[in-house]
Amino acid sequence: MSSAQDPFYIVKEEIQESIDKLQTTFHQWEQTPLNTGEQVHLTKEVTAACESIEWQVDELDKTIGVAARDPSWYGIDQVELEKRRRWTSTARHQVGTMRKAVETVKEQTNLVSGNMNGMHKELMRAPNDHSYQAGKSTHYVAHDNDGFISSETDRQLLLIKQQDEELDELSASVVRIGDVGLTIHDELLGQEKILDELSLEMDSTSNRLDFIQKKVALVMKKAGAKGQLMMIAGLLILFIVLFVLVFLT
Repeated sequence: MSSAQDPFYIVKEEIQESIDKLQTTFHQWEQTPLNTGEQVHLTKEVTAACESIEWQVDELDKTIGVAARDPSWYGIDQVELEKRRRWTSTARHQVGTMRKAVETVKEQTNLVSGNMNGMHKELMRAPNDHSYQAGKSTHYVAHDNDGFISSETDRQLLLIKQQDEELDELSASVVRIGDVGLTIHDELLGQEKILDELSLEMDSTSNRLDFIQKKVALVMKKAGAKGQLMMIAGLLILFIVLFVLVFLT
């Protein structure tokens, strides 16, 4: 089976496109200032993409394990299996590196934010109107930020769910295509076997006809003109006898 028809390479191409998009988003995340709305949005997007790709790579790794049980049935060898395992390992390492970097920065940001919240609470304890107004304003800003983050989180979860459903459909389609391909392959092998047997029978029949023609020609040659006339007369008499036996009795 060629690479263009192999379900593994079809899914691999889809995953590689997702990894390329993830790397582009990750570079944007690296260049975005910390503690900004855009940075929070890119963090969520990168994390969700990493989880989705890791799941896809795990599923593809399972198919490699299935093929490894009987490589000859799927038309592959140990070299091809090792090549596929190396690719999934490399893809998993790339995605894991980006995810770890994002999670590390996220933890550091949360730690700094926690310290800032602690300082804010200490300042809120001071009984003066100016501090009270400042705390109230900060509360509204924090509430707006929480609302924005919650909305973005819901949107990302919805996108992830839609992507999972699309991937499930793609996986089912790949399985169906693979089954159809195997069925067609088996049918072609059966037809090829039948054609080979028919070709052998035709060759054998042709050889027997050639042998008979040579024998008849040799007999006719030995018999001469008189013998040929006698043979024709004999065949004619035999035909008449058979006709009488068949139709008149």
